[in-house]
Amino acid sequence: MQTGHTGFSASLICLLLVISEAIAQSEDNMEAKAAASETAVRWSQSLCAGEQQYVRQRKQVVLKTLSSLGINCTAGLVPHIALLGSGGGQRAAVGLVGSLYQMEEEGLLDTLLYLGGVSGSTWSMSSLYSDPEWSTNLDRAVSRLSGPGVEMELALAWLDERSKEENFSLTDVWGVLTSAGIMKQMDLRRFSDEASRNASNPYPIYCAIEKHCFSNGPIEGKWFEVSPHQAGFPELGVFIETSLLGSRFQGGKLLEQKPEMDMVQLQGVFGCALAHEEVIREFIPPWLDVPGQIDFAAEEYLRVYNALHKLVALTRSTSKDPASLSDLDKLQKILEDKVNRNESAWQQSRSMEERKTLSKHWSLELLAVVETWSQDLEEGAFKTHVSRLIQTVLPLILKWEWGTTANFLYQYQGLTLCCWAEHSVPPCLQLKDRFHLLDAGLLINVAYPSFLGDKRDIDLLIAPEYSAGNMFETLTLARDYAAAVNKPFPEIDEKILEERDWPKDCYVFEGKDKEPTIVYMPLFNRNNCKDAEEFKAKMEEYSTFQRAFSQDKIEFVLETAKTNVKNNKETLLREINKAVLRRHN
Repeated sequence: MQTGHTGFSASLICLLLVISEAIAQSEDNMEAKAAASETAVRWSQSLCAGEQQYVRQRKQVVLKTLSSLGINCTAGLVPHIALLGSGGGQRAAVGLVGSLYQMEEEGLLDTLLYLGGVSGSTWSMSSLYSDPEWSTNLDRAVSRLSGPGVEMELALAWLDERSKEENFSLTDVWGVLTSAGIMKQMDLRRFSDEASRNASNPYPIYCAIEKHCFSNGPIEGKWFEVSPHQAGFPELGVFIETSLLGSRFQGGKLLEQKPEMDMVQLQGVFGCALAHEEVIREFIPPWLDVPGQIDFAAEEYLRVYNALHKLVALTRSTSKDPASLSDLDKLQKILEDKVNRNESAWQQSRSMEERKTLSKHWSLELLAVVETWSQDLEEGAFKTHVSRLIQTVLPLILKWEWGTTANFLYQYQGLTLCCWAEHSVPPCLQLKDRFHLLDAGLLINVAYPSFLGDKRDIDLLIAPEYSAGNMFETLTLARDYAAAVNKPFPEIDEKILEERDWPKDCYVFEGKDKEPTIVYMPLFNRNNCKDAEEFKAKMEEYSTFQRAFSQDKIEFVLETAKTNVKNNKETLLREINKAVLRRHN
Protein backbone atom coordinates (compact mmCIF):
# COMPACT_ATOMS: atom_id res chain seq x y z
CA MET A 1 0.00 0.00 0.00
CA GLN A 2 2.74 2.29 0.89
CA THR A 3 4.52 1.50 -2.38
CA GLY A 4 1.29 2.08 -4.28
CA HIS A 5 0.86 5.43 -2.69
CA THR A 6 4.43 6.26 -3.52
CA GLY A 7 3.87 5.28 -7.18
CA PHE A 8 0.64 7.21 -7.31
CA SER A 9 2.29 10.22 -5.72
CA ALA A 10 5.15 10.06 -8.18
CA SER A 11 2.73 9.79 -11.08
CA LEU A 12 0.69 12.66 -9.74
CA ILE A 13 3.82 14.75 -9.32
CA CYS A 14 4.88 13.94 -12.89
CA LEU A 15 1.41 14.82 -14.17
CA LEU A 16 1.39 18.07 -12.25
CA LEU A 17 4.83 18.89 -13.59
CA VAL A 18 3.65 18.23 -17.14
CA ILE A 19 0.52 20.33 -16.63
CA SER A 20 2.43 23.15 -14.98
CA GLU A 21 4.97 23.08 -17.78
CA ALA A 22 2.15 23.15 -20.34
CA ILE A 23 0.52 26.04 -18.49
CA ALA A 24 3.86 27.84 -18.32
CA GLN A 25 4.42 27.27 -22.03
CA SER A 26 0.87 28.43 -22.76
CA GLU A 27 1.41 31.55 -20.65
CA ASP A 28 4.74 32.13 -22.39
CA ASN A 29 3.02 31.73 -25.76
CA MET A 30 0.23 34.09 -24.74
CA GLU A 31 2.79 36.62 -23.50
CA ALA A 32 4.76 36.23 -26.73
CA LYS A 33 1.58 36.67 -28.79
CA ALA A 34 0.55 39.64 -26.69
CA ALA A 35 4.01 41.14 -27.11
CA ALA A 36 3.92 40.51 -30.86
CA SER A 37 0.45 42.01 -31.04
CA GLU A 38 1.58 45.00 -28.96
CA THR A 39 4.38 45.75 -31.40
CA ALA A 40 1.83 45.84 -34.20
CA VAL A 41 -1.39 47.19 -32.65
CA ARG A 42 -1.25 48.79 -29.20
CA TRP A 43 -4.30 49.29 -27.00
CA SER A 44 -3.76 51.85 -24.26
CA GLN A 45 -5.02 55.14 -22.91
CA SER A 46 -1.58 56.06 -21.57
CA LEU A 47 1.42 57.59 -23.30
CA CYS A 48 3.71 55.23 -25.17
CA ALA A 49 7.22 54.76 -23.76
CA GLY A 50 8.84 56.91 -26.45
CA GLU A 51 6.61 59.93 -25.79
CA GLN A 52 7.07 59.54 -22.03
CA GLN A 53 10.84 59.63 -22.44
CA TYR A 54 10.72 62.69 -24.75
CA VAL A 55 8.40 64.52 -22.34
CA ARG A 56 10.71 63.79 -19.40
CA GLN A 57 13.64 65.27 -21.31
CA ARG A 58 11.59 68.23 -22.55
CA LYS A 59 10.54 69.07 -18.99
CA GLN A 60 14.17 69.82 -18.18
CA VAL A 61 14.16 72.45 -20.94
CA VAL A 62 10.85 73.87 -19.65
CA LEU A 63 12.13 73.94 -16.05
CA LYS A 64 15.20 75.95 -17.06
CA THR A 65 13.03 78.41 -19.02
CA LEU A 66 10.60 78.89 -16.15
CA SER A 67 13.55 79.69 -13.88
CA SER A 68 14.81 82.31 -16.38
CA LEU A 69 11.32 83.90 -16.28
CA GLY A 70 11.47 84.13 -12.48
CA ILE A 71 8.87 81.39 -11.99
CA ASN A 72 9.69 78.99 -9.16
CA CYS A 73 9.11 75.34 -10.05
CA THR A 74 10.53 71.92 -9.27
CA ALA A 75 11.32 69.09 -11.67
CA GLY A 76 8.38 66.99 -10.57
CA LEU A 77 5.85 69.81 -10.94
CA VAL A 78 6.59 71.21 -14.41
CA PRO A 79 3.25 72.32 -15.96
CA HIS A 80 1.97 70.66 -19.11
CA ILE A 81 1.57 73.48 -21.66
CA ALA A 82 0.65 73.02 -25.33
CA LEU A 83 0.31 75.48 -28.18
CA LEU A 84 -2.34 74.46 -30.71
CA GLY A 85 -2.16 75.94 -34.20
CA SER A 86 -5.51 76.07 -35.97
CA GLY A 87 -6.33 75.34 -39.58
CA GLY A 88 -6.75 78.06 -42.16
CA GLY A 89 -4.62 77.27 -45.20
CA GLN A 90 -1.64 79.52 -45.86
CA ARG A 91 -2.98 82.10 -43.40
CA ALA A 92 -2.60 79.50 -40.63
CA ALA A 93 0.76 78.23 -41.91
CA VAL A 94 2.26 81.72 -41.91
CA GLY A 95 0.44 82.82 -38.76
CA LEU A 96 1.81 79.90 -36.73
CA VAL A 97 5.38 80.75 -37.73
CA GLY A 98 4.74 84.34 -36.65
CA SER A 99 3.27 83.30 -33.28
CA LEU A 100 6.13 80.91 -32.53
CA TYR A 101 8.71 83.49 -33.62
CA GLN A 102 7.37 86.03 -31.13
CA MET A 103 7.02 83.38 -28.40
CA GLU A 104 10.76 82.79 -28.83
CA GLU A 105 11.47 86.53 -28.82
CA GLU A 106 9.59 86.92 -25.54
CA GLY A 107 11.38 83.93 -23.97
CA LEU A 108 8.15 81.87 -23.82
CA LEU A 109 8.66 79.25 -26.53
CA ASP A 110 10.49 76.78 -24.31
CA THR A 111 7.66 76.73 -21.78
CA LEU A 112 5.83 74.54 -24.31
CA LEU A 113 5.78 70.80 -23.77
CA TYR A 114 3.71 70.13 -26.89
CA LEU A 115 2.90 71.66 -30.29
CA GLY A 116 -0.30 70.43 -31.93
CA GLY A 117 -1.67 71.20 -35.37
CA VAL A 118 -4.40 70.59 -37.90
CA SER A 119 -4.72 71.55 -41.56
CA GLY A 120 -2.69 74.64 -42.55
CA SER A 121 -0.76 74.71 -39.27
CA THR A 122 0.63 71.26 -40.02
CA TRP A 123 2.16 72.64 -43.23
CA SER A 124 4.37 75.00 -41.25
CA MET A 125 4.96 72.37 -38.53
CA SER A 126 6.35 69.93 -41.10
CA SER A 127 8.58 72.71 -42.44
CA LEU A 128 9.73 73.76 -38.97
CA TYR A 129 10.63 70.26 -37.82
CA SER A 130 12.77 69.65 -40.90
CA ASP A 131 15.29 71.63 -38.84
CA PRO A 132 16.18 69.65 -35.67
CA GLU A 133 17.00 72.91 -33.86
CA TRP A 134 14.23 75.12 -35.25
CA SER A 135 13.17 76.57 -31.91
CA THR A 136 16.57 78.24 -31.49
CA ASN A 137 16.56 79.88 -34.92
CA LEU A 138 13.16 80.83 -36.28
CA ASP A 139 14.73 83.30 -38.71
CA ARG A 140 15.38 80.34 -41.01
CA ALA A 141 11.71 79.37 -40.95
CA VAL A 142 10.61 82.94 -41.68
CA SER A 143 13.04 83.30 -44.61
CA ARG A 144 11.86 79.99 -46.06
CA LEU A 145 8.29 81.33 -46.34
CA SER A 146 9.59 83.92 -48.81
CA GLY A 147 12.04 81.61 -50.56
CA PRO A 148 12.27 80.81 -54.27
CA GLY A 149 10.09 77.71 -54.08
CA VAL A 150 10.66 74.31 -55.66
CA GLU A 151 11.10 73.70 -59.37
CA MET A 152 8.13 72.02 -61.02
CA GLU A 153 10.46 69.31 -62.34
CA LEU A 154 11.28 68.17 -58.80
CA ALA A 155 7.61 68.14 -57.78
CA LEU A 156 6.69 66.12 -60.87
CA ALA A 157 9.52 63.65 -60.29
CA TRP A 158 8.15 63.00 -56.79
CA LEU A 159 4.63 62.69 -58.19
CA ASP A 160 5.76 60.26 -60.88
CA GLU A 161 7.29 57.97 -58.25
CA ARG A 162 4.28 58.20 -55.96
CA SER A 163 1.85 57.44 -58.82
CA LYS A 164 3.36 53.95 -59.10
CA GLU A 165 2.19 53.11 -55.59
CA GLU A 166 -1.01 51.28 -54.78
CA ASN A 167 -2.75 53.99 -52.72
CA PHE A 168 -1.93 57.00 -54.90
CA SER A 169 -4.67 59.63 -54.56
CA LEU A 170 -5.46 63.33 -54.90
CA THR A 171 -4.01 63.82 -51.43
CA ASP A 172 -0.55 63.21 -52.92
CA VAL A 173 -1.13 65.87 -55.57
CA TRP A 174 -2.30 68.30 -52.91
CA GLY A 175 0.68 67.47 -50.69
CA VAL A 176 3.34 67.98 -53.36
CA LEU A 177 1.88 71.22 -54.68
CA THR A 178 1.41 72.79 -51.23
CA SER A 179 4.92 71.65 -50.25
CA ALA A 180 6.54 72.98 -53.41
CA GLY A 181 4.44 76.08 -54.00
CA ILE A 182 3.43 77.33 -50.55
CA MET A 183 5.97 75.98 -48.05
CA LYS A 184 8.79 76.22 -50.62
CA GLN A 185 10.45 72.88 -49.83
CA MET A 186 10.15 69.15 -50.53
CA ASP A 187 10.64 67.51 -47.15
CA LEU A 188 11.38 63.84 -47.85
CA ARG A 189 12.26 62.81 -44.31
CA ARG A 190 10.07 60.39 -42.33
CA PHE A 191 8.12 61.60 -39.33
CA SER A 192 9.36 58.72 -37.15
CA ASP A 193 12.91 60.08 -37.60
CA GLU A 194 12.01 62.66 -34.97
CA ALA A 195 11.55 59.92 -32.36
CA SER A 196 15.33 59.74 -31.93
CA ARG A 197 15.89 63.50 -31.61
CA ASN A 198 16.69 65.33 -28.42
CA ALA A 199 13.98 67.38 -26.73
CA SER A 200 15.08 70.83 -27.91
CA ASN A 201 11.68 71.37 -29.57
CA PRO A 202 8.11 70.85 -28.27
CA TYR A 203 6.75 67.35 -28.91
CA PRO A 204 4.70 67.50 -32.16
CA ILE A 205 1.22 66.04 -32.66
CA TYR A 206 -0.44 66.15 -36.11
CA CYS A 207 -4.15 65.43 -36.48
CA ALA A 208 -6.53 64.09 -39.12
CA ILE A 209 -9.96 62.42 -39.27
CA GLU A 210 -11.12 59.16 -40.82
CA LYS A 211 -13.59 59.85 -43.62
CA HIS A 212 -16.11 57.02 -43.18
CA CYS A 213 -16.33 57.30 -39.40
CA PHE A 214 -16.56 61.09 -39.78
CA SER A 215 -19.64 60.64 -41.98
CA ASN A 216 -21.33 57.61 -40.44
CA GLY A 217 -19.42 56.28 -37.45
CA PRO A 218 -19.23 56.76 -33.69
CA ILE A 219 -17.32 59.72 -32.30
CA GLU A 220 -14.56 57.43 -30.98
CA GLY A 221 -13.60 56.53 -34.55
CA LYS A 222 -13.39 60.04 -35.98
CA TRP A 223 -10.24 61.70 -34.58
CA PHE A 224 -6.82 60.43 -35.66
CA GLU A 225 -3.43 61.61 -34.41
CA VAL A 226 0.16 61.04 -35.49
CA SER A 227 3.24 61.63 -33.35
CA PRO A 228 6.87 60.68 -34.02
CA HIS A 229 6.25 57.43 -32.10
CA GLN A 230 2.72 56.27 -32.88
CA ALA A 231 -0.37 56.85 -35.00
CA GLY A 232 -3.95 55.97 -34.21
CA PHE A 233 -7.33 56.78 -32.70
CA PRO A 234 -6.97 58.41 -29.26
CA GLU A 235 -10.56 57.85 -28.13
CA LEU A 236 -10.37 54.15 -28.95
CA GLY A 237 -6.85 54.01 -27.50
CA VAL A 238 -5.59 51.95 -30.44
CA PHE A 239 -2.28 52.73 -32.15
CA ILE A 240 0.55 51.44 -34.30
CA GLU A 241 4.11 52.66 -34.63
CA THR A 242 4.21 55.67 -36.93
CA SER A 243 6.68 53.92 -39.23
CA LEU A 244 3.97 51.29 -39.94
CA LEU A 245 1.27 53.76 -41.03
CA GLY A 246 0.44 52.67 -44.60
CA SER A 247 1.60 49.06 -44.14
CA ARG A 248 -0.83 46.18 -44.70
CA PHE A 249 -2.55 44.57 -41.70
CA GLN A 250 -5.22 41.95 -41.21
CA GLY A 251 -6.68 40.85 -37.92
CA GLY A 252 -4.08 42.90 -36.07
CA LYS A 253 -1.16 41.15 -37.77
CA LEU A 254 1.34 42.91 -39.98
CA LEU A 255 1.14 41.27 -43.42
CA GLU A 256 3.41 43.54 -45.43
CA GLN A 257 5.54 46.43 -44.25
CA LYS A 258 5.51 49.31 -46.71
CA PRO A 259 7.93 52.25 -46.81
CA GLU A 260 6.90 54.93 -44.35
CA MET A 261 5.16 58.00 -45.77
CA ASP A 262 7.39 61.04 -46.21
CA MET A 263 6.38 64.48 -44.94
CA VAL A 264 5.17 65.56 -48.39
CA GLN A 265 2.55 62.80 -48.31
CA LEU A 266 1.61 63.58 -44.71
CA GLN A 267 1.32 67.28 -45.53
CA GLY A 268 -1.31 66.32 -48.11
CA VAL A 269 -3.16 64.11 -45.59
CA PHE A 270 -3.29 66.72 -42.84
CA GLY A 271 -4.23 69.67 -45.04
CA CYS A 272 -6.72 68.48 -47.66
CA ALA A 273 -9.97 70.22 -46.69
CA LEU A 274 -11.05 70.25 -50.34
CA ALA A 275 -11.55 66.47 -50.09
CA HIS A 276 -14.97 66.75 -48.49
CA GLU A 277 -18.20 67.59 -50.30
CA GLU A 278 -19.35 70.00 -47.57
CA VAL A 279 -16.32 72.19 -48.28
CA ILE A 280 -16.85 71.94 -52.04
CA ARG A 281 -20.37 73.27 -51.61
CA GLU A 282 -18.99 76.47 -50.12
CA PHE A 283 -17.35 77.27 -53.46
CA ILE A 284 -20.20 77.10 -55.93
CA PRO A 285 -20.89 79.39 -58.89
CA PRO A 286 -23.59 82.00 -58.14
CA TRP A 287 -26.10 80.56 -60.61
CA LEU A 288 -26.04 77.21 -58.81
CA ASP A 289 -26.63 78.85 -55.44
CA VAL A 290 -30.40 78.49 -55.72
CA PRO A 291 -32.53 76.91 -52.98
CA GLY A 292 -33.49 73.39 -53.99
CA GLN A 293 -30.88 73.21 -56.75
CA ILE A 294 -27.81 72.23 -54.71
CA ASP A 295 -28.17 68.49 -54.55
CA PHE A 296 -26.10 65.37 -55.06
CA ALA A 297 -26.50 65.74 -58.82
CA ALA A 298 -24.25 68.81 -58.85
CA GLU A 299 -21.48 67.41 -56.67
CA GLU A 300 -19.37 65.83 -59.42
CA TYR A 301 -19.39 69.07 -61.41
CA LEU A 302 -18.50 71.14 -58.34
CA ARG A 303 -15.71 68.73 -57.41
CA VAL A 304 -14.15 68.85 -60.85
CA TYR A 305 -14.37 72.63 -61.19
CA ASN A 306 -12.98 73.38 -57.72
CA ALA A 307 -10.18 70.80 -58.04
CA LEU A 308 -9.11 72.29 -61.37
CA HIS A 309 -9.39 75.82 -60.00
CA LYS A 310 -7.14 74.94 -57.05
CA LEU A 311 -4.75 72.96 -59.25
CA VAL A 312 -4.20 76.02 -61.46
CA ALA A 313 -3.60 78.21 -58.39
CA LEU A 314 -1.08 75.77 -56.91
CA THR A 315 0.68 75.29 -60.25
CA ARG A 316 1.07 79.07 -60.46
CA SER A 317 2.88 79.04 -57.13
CA THR A 318 5.62 76.78 -58.53
CA SER A 319 6.31 78.98 -61.57
CA LYS A 320 8.01 82.38 -61.96
CA ASP A 321 8.08 82.53 -65.75
CA PRO A 322 5.84 85.40 -67.02
CA ALA A 323 4.78 83.47 -70.15
CA SER A 324 3.78 80.42 -68.10
CA LEU A 325 1.84 82.56 -65.63
CA SER A 326 0.05 84.23 -68.54
CA ASP A 327 -0.92 80.81 -69.95
CA LEU A 328 -2.28 79.77 -66.54
CA ASP A 329 -4.29 83.01 -66.34
CA LYS A 330 -5.84 82.14 -69.70
CA LEU A 331 -6.83 78.69 -68.45
CA GLN A 332 -8.33 80.20 -65.30
CA LYS A 333 -10.40 82.57 -67.44
CA ILE A 334 -11.57 79.72 -69.69
CA LEU A 335 -12.67 77.69 -66.65
CA GLU A 336 -14.49 80.66 -65.12
CA ASP A 337 -16.28 81.35 -68.40
CA LYS A 338 -17.34 77.72 -68.61
CA VAL A 339 -18.66 77.58 -65.07
CA ASN A 340 -20.49 80.90 -65.37
CA ARG A 341 -22.69 79.56 -68.12
CA ASN A 342 -26.40 80.35 -68.39
CA GLU A 343 -28.22 78.43 -65.68
CA SER A 344 -31.35 77.75 -67.74
CA ALA A 345 -30.27 74.26 -68.82
CA TRP A 346 -29.75 73.24 -65.21
CA GLN A 347 -33.05 74.68 -63.99
CA GLN A 348 -34.93 73.07 -66.89
CA SER A 349 -33.61 69.64 -65.87
CA ARG A 350 -36.46 68.40 -63.75
CA SER A 351 -35.36 65.02 -62.47
CA MET A 352 -32.35 64.01 -60.44
CA GLU A 353 -31.19 61.72 -63.26
CA GLU A 354 -31.36 64.55 -65.79
CA ARG A 355 -29.26 66.79 -63.57
CA LYS A 356 -26.76 64.01 -62.93
CA THR A 357 -26.37 63.44 -66.65
CA LEU A 358 -25.87 67.16 -67.23
CA SER A 359 -23.38 67.38 -64.36
CA LYS A 360 -21.39 64.47 -65.82
CA HIS A 361 -21.41 66.04 -69.29
CA TRP A 362 -20.22 69.41 -67.99
CA SER A 363 -17.52 67.74 -65.87
CA LEU A 364 -16.09 65.99 -68.91
CA GLU A 365 -16.28 69.29 -70.81
CA LEU A 366 -14.14 70.98 -68.15
CA LEU A 367 -11.54 68.22 -68.31
CA ALA A 368 -11.53 68.42 -72.12
CA VAL A 369 -10.98 72.17 -71.93
CA VAL A 370 -7.87 71.62 -69.82
CA GLU A 371 -6.49 69.00 -72.21
CA THR A 372 -7.10 71.23 -75.23
CA TRP A 373 -5.43 74.16 -73.47
CA SER A 374 -2.35 72.07 -72.66
CA GLN A 375 -2.06 70.80 -76.25
CA ASP A 376 -2.15 74.37 -77.58
CA LEU A 377 0.74 75.52 -75.38
CA GLU A 378 3.99 76.49 -77.02
CA GLU A 379 6.50 73.65 -77.14
CA GLY A 380 8.95 73.73 -74.25
CA ALA A 381 9.57 72.73 -70.65
CA PHE A 382 6.33 74.25 -69.32
CA LYS A 383 4.20 72.31 -71.78
CA THR A 384 6.05 69.10 -70.90
CA HIS A 385 5.53 69.67 -67.18
CA VAL A 386 1.87 70.57 -67.56
CA SER A 387 1.18 67.56 -69.80
CA ARG A 388 2.74 65.21 -67.22
CA LEU A 389 0.72 66.81 -64.44
CA ILE A 390 -2.54 66.61 -66.38
CA GLN A 391 -1.92 63.01 -67.36
CA THR A 392 -1.46 62.13 -63.69
CA VAL A 393 -4.14 64.28 -62.11
CA LEU A 394 -7.20 64.31 -64.38
CA PRO A 395 -8.06 60.61 -63.87
CA LEU A 396 -7.78 61.17 -60.10
CA ILE A 397 -10.18 64.12 -60.23
CA LEU A 398 -12.85 61.93 -61.82
CA LYS A 399 -12.16 59.15 -59.33
CA TRP A 400 -12.19 61.69 -56.45
CA GLU A 401 -10.25 59.62 -53.95
CA TRP A 402 -8.37 61.26 -51.09
CA GLY A 403 -6.21 60.09 -48.20
CA THR A 404 -6.22 56.41 -49.15
CA THR A 405 -4.22 54.47 -46.56
CA ALA A 406 -3.90 50.79 -45.67
CA ASN A 407 -6.16 50.14 -42.67
CA PHE A 408 -4.29 48.67 -39.70
CA LEU A 409 -7.64 47.80 -38.04
CA TYR A 410 -8.92 45.71 -40.94
CA GLN A 411 -10.76 42.67 -39.48
CA TYR A 412 -9.29 43.47 -36.08
CA GLN A 413 -11.36 42.41 -33.07
CA GLY A 414 -9.21 43.92 -30.34
CA LEU A 415 -7.66 42.28 -27.27
CA THR A 416 -10.56 40.71 -25.35
CA LEU A 417 -8.56 40.73 -22.10
CA CYS A 418 -7.64 44.42 -22.49
CA CYS A 419 -9.26 46.79 -20.03
CA TRP A 420 -10.20 49.01 -22.98
CA ALA A 421 -12.09 46.27 -24.84
CA GLU A 422 -15.38 48.07 -24.24
CA HIS A 423 -14.25 50.34 -27.07
CA SER A 424 -14.48 47.69 -29.76
CA VAL A 425 -13.37 48.65 -33.25
CA PRO A 426 -16.42 50.15 -35.04
CA PRO A 427 -17.54 48.69 -38.39
CA CYS A 428 -16.48 51.86 -40.24
CA LEU A 429 -12.88 50.95 -39.36
CA GLN A 430 -13.02 47.17 -39.32
CA LEU A 431 -14.66 46.10 -42.55
CA LYS A 432 -12.41 47.56 -45.27
CA ASP A 433 -8.72 47.01 -45.92
CA ARG A 434 -8.24 50.74 -46.55
CA PHE A 435 -9.40 53.85 -44.83
CA HIS A 436 -9.22 57.51 -45.82
CA LEU A 437 -7.48 60.12 -43.68
CA LEU A 438 -8.59 63.70 -44.24
CA ASP A 439 -8.09 67.22 -42.90
CA ALA A 440 -9.10 67.28 -39.20
CA GLY A 441 -10.42 70.82 -39.64
CA LEU A 442 -13.54 69.28 -41.17
CA LEU A 443 -14.47 68.17 -37.63
CA ILE A 444 -12.70 70.70 -35.36
CA ASN A 445 -10.21 73.20 -36.77
CA VAL A 446 -7.93 73.06 -33.71
CA ALA A 447 -6.30 69.94 -32.26
CA TYR A 448 -8.20 70.06 -28.95
CA PRO A 449 -9.24 66.36 -28.93
CA SER A 450 -5.65 65.12 -28.70
CA PHE A 451 -5.00 67.28 -25.62
CA LEU A 452 -8.07 66.63 -23.47
CA GLY A 453 -8.27 64.23 -20.57
CA ASP A 454 -5.76 62.41 -18.38
CA LYS A 455 -3.48 61.02 -21.07
CA ARG A 456 -1.44 64.19 -21.63
CA ASP A 457 -2.87 65.90 -18.53
CA ILE A 458 -2.65 69.42 -19.97
CA ASP A 459 -2.77 72.43 -17.65
CA LEU A 460 -2.70 75.24 -20.22
CA LEU A 461 -3.64 75.36 -23.91
CA ILE A 462 -2.44 78.39 -25.89
CA ALA A 463 -4.66 78.65 -28.96
CA PRO A 464 -3.80 81.31 -31.57
CA GLU A 465 -6.84 81.26 -33.85
CA TYR A 466 -6.24 81.51 -37.62
CA SER A 467 -9.51 79.87 -38.70
CA ALA A 468 -11.97 81.31 -41.18
CA GLY A 469 -15.68 81.32 -40.45
CA ASN A 470 -17.25 82.06 -37.08
CA MET A 471 -14.89 83.02 -34.29
CA PHE A 472 -15.24 80.77 -31.23
CA GLU A 473 -16.65 77.94 -33.35
CA THR A 474 -13.56 75.80 -32.72
CA LEU A 475 -14.10 76.32 -28.98
CA THR A 476 -17.77 75.40 -28.98
CA LEU A 477 -17.15 72.37 -31.19
CA ALA A 478 -14.36 71.24 -28.86
CA ARG A 479 -16.63 71.76 -25.84
CA ASP A 480 -19.32 69.58 -27.44
CA TYR A 481 -16.73 66.96 -28.42
CA ALA A 482 -15.37 66.86 -24.86
CA ALA A 483 -18.88 66.37 -23.49
CA ALA A 484 -19.52 63.52 -25.95
CA VAL A 485 -16.36 61.65 -24.90
CA ASN A 486 -16.74 62.57 -21.21
CA LYS A 487 -13.60 64.70 -20.86
CA PRO A 488 -13.25 67.96 -18.92
CA PHE A 489 -13.39 71.29 -20.75
CA PRO A 490 -13.58 74.84 -19.36
CA GLU A 491 -16.83 76.76 -19.31
CA ILE A 492 -17.43 79.21 -22.16
CA ASP A 493 -19.49 82.26 -21.27
CA GLU A 494 -22.28 82.55 -23.83
CA LYS A 495 -22.02 86.35 -23.74
CA ILE A 496 -18.51 86.15 -25.15
CA LEU A 497 -19.86 84.34 -28.20
CA GLU A 498 -21.76 87.50 -29.09
CA GLU A 499 -18.39 89.13 -29.89
CA ARG A 500 -17.72 86.72 -32.79
CA ASP A 501 -18.10 89.44 -35.45
CA TRP A 502 -15.42 91.63 -33.86
CA PRO A 503 -13.48 89.70 -31.22
CA LYS A 504 -10.87 90.93 -28.76
CA ASP A 505 -7.25 89.89 -29.25
CA CYS A 506 -7.16 87.56 -26.23
CA TYR A 507 -9.59 85.59 -24.07
CA VAL A 508 -8.86 83.38 -21.08
CA PHE A 509 -11.20 80.46 -20.36
CA GLU A 510 -10.08 79.32 -16.95
CA GLY A 511 -10.15 75.63 -16.17
CA LYS A 512 -11.31 74.21 -12.84
CA ASP A 513 -10.16 70.91 -11.34
CA LYS A 514 -9.03 68.79 -14.30
CA GLU A 515 -10.18 71.23 -16.99
CA PRO A 516 -7.33 72.86 -18.93
CA THR A 517 -7.18 76.65 -19.07
CA ILE A 518 -7.37 78.00 -22.63
CA VAL A 519 -5.78 81.26 -23.85
CA TYR A 520 -7.61 82.01 -27.09
CA MET A 521 -6.05 84.60 -29.46
CA PRO A 522 -7.85 85.51 -32.73
CA LEU A 523 -5.51 86.63 -35.53
CA PHE A 524 -7.78 89.48 -36.62
CA ASN A 525 -9.33 91.38 -33.71
CA ARG A 526 -10.27 94.73 -32.19
CA ASN A 527 -6.64 95.77 -31.92
CA ASN A 528 -5.96 95.48 -35.65
CA CYS A 529 -9.46 96.00 -37.11
CA LYS A 530 -11.30 99.23 -36.29
CA ASP A 531 -14.77 97.65 -36.55
CA ALA A 532 -16.70 94.53 -37.56
CA GLU A 533 -16.67 95.56 -41.23
CA GLU A 534 -12.88 95.74 -41.36
CA PHE A 535 -12.68 92.42 -39.50
CA LYS A 536 -14.89 90.82 -42.15
CA ALA A 537 -12.89 92.43 -44.97
CA LYS A 538 -9.61 91.11 -43.55
CA MET A 539 -11.03 87.59 -43.28
CA GLU A 540 -12.08 87.77 -46.93
CA GLU A 541 -8.80 89.28 -48.13
CA TYR A 542 -6.81 86.49 -46.45
CA SER A 543 -9.31 83.72 -47.17
CA THR A 544 -8.30 80.06 -47.02
CA PHE A 545 -8.87 79.08 -50.64
CA GLN A 546 -6.94 81.45 -52.88
CA ARG A 547 -3.69 81.72 -54.80
CA ALA A 548 -0.43 81.50 -52.91
CA PHE A 549 0.14 84.68 -50.90
CA SER A 550 2.20 87.53 -52.28
CA GLN A 551 5.24 88.63 -50.30
CA ASP A 552 3.24 91.57 -48.89
CA LYS A 553 0.51 89.23 -47.64
CA ILE A 554 3.03 86.87 -46.06
CA GLU A 555 4.70 89.74 -44.20
CA PHE A 556 1.37 91.18 -43.07
CA VAL A 557 0.16 87.90 -41.56
CA LEU A 558 3.56 87.28 -39.94
CA GLU A 559 3.62 90.71 -38.31
CA THR A 560 -0.03 90.47 -37.23
CA ALA A 561 0.60 87.13 -35.50
CA LYS A 562 3.79 88.44 -33.86
CA THR A 563 2.02 91.54 -32.56
CA ASN A 564 -0.78 89.47 -31.02
CA VAL A 565 1.73 87.50 -28.96
CA LYS A 566 3.74 90.59 -28.04
CA ASN A 567 0.63 92.48 -26.89
CA ASN A 568 -0.46 89.57 -24.71
CA LYS A 569 2.87 88.55 -23.21
CA GLU A 570 1.77 89.51 -19.69
CA THR A 571 -1.42 87.47 -19.99
CA LEU A 572 0.57 84.47 -21.18
CA LEU A 573 3.09 84.87 -18.35
CA ARG A 574 0.29 85.14 -15.78
CA GLU A 575 -1.40 81.97 -17.05
CA ILE A 576 1.91 80.08 -17.23
CA ASN A 577 2.57 81.03 -13.61
CA LYS A 578 -0.93 79.92 -12.62
CA ALA A 579 -0.33 76.61 -14.39
CA VAL A 580 2.75 76.09 -12.21
CA LEU A 581 0.76 76.88 -9.05
CA ARG A 582 -1.96 74.56 -10.21
CA ARG A 583 0.55 71.71 -10.48
CA HIS A 584 1.79 72.46 -6.98
CA ASN A 585 -1.75 72.32 -5.64
